[in-house]
Amino acid sequence: MLRSTSRRVSVCALVSGWLALAELCGCSPTVDQRGNLPDPDKLATIRPGATTKDEVVKILGTPSSIGVFNDKSWYYISRRTEQLAFLDPDVLDQQVYIVNFDDRGVVKAVDHRTLKDGREITPAPGATPAPGRELTFLEQIIGNVGRFNKSGGTSGSAGDSTTQTGRPYEPGDPNKR
Repeated sequence: MLRSTSRRVSVCALVSGWLALAELCGCSPTVDQRGNLPDPDKLATIRPGATTKDEVVKILGTPSSIGVFNDKSWYYISRRTEQLAFLDPDVLDQQVYIVNFDDRGVVKAVDHRTLKDGREITPAPGATPAPGRELTFLEQIIGNVGRFNKSGGTSGSAGDSTTQTGRPYEPGDPNKR
């Protein structure tokens, strides 16, 4: 009897120890690296006033992002974050190289930004409305009836991007089928 109780205690202690160890391992932070920084030696070869967009792609590769409202700015972004369990990640380091081009596609300037140059923003509540009208759930369901033919393609205007006149479709075009 004593042997059985002693064995149970040691098994419980062992299981408790493993559970505690697993819990501690689950609380260790996860560090993620996103993006790749351009090699400093390669960055040094980019000369404002001389290097073109094509040459920048050959030297640095494709950018992480291109300006939304201005395609003359290319961004090479790298960010390192640390996350503990389910908490929001903390940004440990961020490096951004911005390559600006002139109207001819020649490098105008290369700028460097770090995490301390960033600003916190508060997104505006609500959503940006998209052009056109919003369909109700029923209109969406009924609108798809008869749009698909037996061959697997679409029929009618479901997949057609031209107007009745043969011109490419443009938003607001009254000739759209």
